Amino acid sequence: MSDHWFEDMAEFMGPAYLRYSFTKGTEQEVSFLVEELGLEAGARVLDVGCGPGRHSLALAGRGIEVVGVDISQRFVDLARETAEAQGSTARFERGDARALAFTDEFDVVLSLCQGGFGLVGREEDGAADTAVIGAMARALRPGGRLVTSAFSAYFMLRNLETSDSFDAATGVNHERTELRDGADGRRGVDLWTTCFTPRELRLMVERAGLVVEHLWSVTPGAYARTAPTVDQPEFLIIARRPHPRPLEASPVASGSSFRTSGATTSEKTP
Repeated sequence: MSDHWFEDMAEFMGPAYLRYSFTKGTEQEVSFLVEELGLEAGARVLDVGCGPGRHSLALAGRGIEVVGVDISQRFVDLARETAEAQGSTARFERGDARALAFTDEFDVVLSLCQGGFGLVGREEDGAADTAVIGAMARALRPGGRLVTSAFSAYFMLRNLETSDSFDAATGVNHERTELRDGADGRRGVDLWTTCFTPRELRLMVERAGLVVEHLWSVTPGAYARTAPTVDQPEFLIIARRPHPRPLEASPVASGSSFRTSGATTSEKTP
């Protein structure tokens, strides 16, 4: 598994990551999705880019079987420690969102708050983000649903700060920011966030063979069924993996012929 620029940031932040304001809306976000998706105890969910496990643990507390995956071993270790302390059934492992080791397994695959989607790469062709969506789609069982949030390009451009540098060719915003750990340590870092429009998200998800059910504008901790706007920081897309169509048997009409050993023989009884 290749190293990723986010790993060093996660190693530095550790549990201090959960002090950031955008992590405080976990219960609202999970409650909204449980209701919207009709999730019940026993359902299987894959949390991609799970971080220290906040969504995974909240889902597992509702009796849902959860596997959390993150590129950062530090975050995986923190999630495991919390799960053990809480007696949670959630399971956590290190993994790359671009190459998930799951096929046809989960009722829901989700990636929230730019956990595994939107922070993976800076390629002009968007190959890394496309790979993440494809890997998430493959992890779904037929009939299962993908849920992912993505940062809004509209919101980013309307609220561009002096520390931001937005690349119009790639849709990637480069930000120079300061992180803090849990011991008053500070570190300046570069952060790259891929931003999207609703049309881009639809096309990516459909390209992965999924059917888009909903696309809303949301704010962390205040998920709602709001049509896309330019005023909220994220989009939330929900898409379904369709069941394969059954092969249709070709009816054999009386009098039709078939070829055997190079000769045409009539099926019609003389």
